[in-house]
Amino acid sequence: MTYSVAVAGASGYAGGEVLRLLAAHPEFDVTTVTAFSNVGQKLSSVQPHLRSLADLLLVDTTPQNLAGHDIVFLALPHGKSGELTTQLDGVTLVVDCGADHRLTDEAAWTRFYGGEYFGAWPYGLPELLLAGGGTQRQNLVGAKRIAVPGCNVTAITLGLAPGIRAGVIEADDLVAILAVGTSGAGKAVKPELIASEILGSASAYAVGGTHRHTPEIIQNLTVAGGAEVTVSFTPMLVPMSRGILATSTAKLAEGATAASVRAAFEDAYADEPFVHLLPAGEFPRTADTVGANTALIGLAVDEAAGRVVTITALDNLVKGTAGAAIQSANIALGLPETLGLTTNGVAP
Repeated sequence: MTYSVAVAGASGYAGGEVLRLLAAHPEFDVTTVTAFSNVGQKLSSVQPHLRSLADLLLVDTTPQNLAGHDIVFLALPHGKSGELTTQLDGVTLVVDCGADHRLTDEAAWTRFYGGEYFGAWPYGLPELLLAGGGTQRQNLVGAKRIAVPGCNVTAITLGLAPGIRAGVIEADDLVAILAVGTSGAGKAVKPELIASEILGSASAYAVGGTHRHTPEIIQNLTVAGGAEVTVSFTPMLVPMSRGILATSTAKLAEGATAASVRAAFEDAYADEPFVHLLPAGEFPRTADTVGANTALIGLAVDEAAGRVVTITALDNLVKGTAGAAIQSANIALGLPETLGLTTNGVAP
């Protein structure tokens, strides 16, 4: 069976990555692409690398243009998805790559985003560990609405959740420092992202608990079994177009050892197709995940400091966004989870 697909926000980085992966998916047929300011242009004028979809015409992002498809992927700024999704029928599988339906706590939405709260959807991180056993993928089977996680959230969650569920790390005093590529800030022209500002430099942003992904990280690690989760999360913009390298640390729980910590992560990810724990002493590079729906994790225990350190690398546009969207859609539709996705990166 072939599913008809519409992609809203097709002119942006996230929308373009969704389309790149969809172009290789054997069961998904992209028939409609929408935009706002680029309406009327061919897709090739804004996404020239997508040669197999080059002749598609960008139409206006309206409920009418999105109606009638089997699947709709939304790659829109926060606040825009929620306005549309209330007008799409319940038969269509809608996968939102934005923030509008991620948070279960309305107060957290108001504090970090503001504007109308549109409610939480089933969360599109299949590998998210559940405190009572199992993973989030069991909650995606048959879903008609899916909220894709934030890219930073995915890196931190995957790097800490196994230790929290197993009780080998403490859930308070979590610290995460992330090196983040510029595509995470979107495609809009911003002075701080032009080449002369970003090349040869690194800078922190959203410092002091102000990043909008903070409540989502806490939400996930609470789902994994954390009590009174606290996290200090600082992203740093670095001169690369893609990628996240997340260094996450946590206090070693009383009685836990390096062996029990490693066992927790091995048990959590042993059968995961897209999350790979590296051998002891090995740590990932962002370059090894470019273009792949893969998260690579390195693990160490700093015994002198009494802390566990995890290094997680992923492509923010693939495993951090578009790959997670398609992986979750596959699960919802009963297709093989890995269909249309690869674990192989691009090198050099």
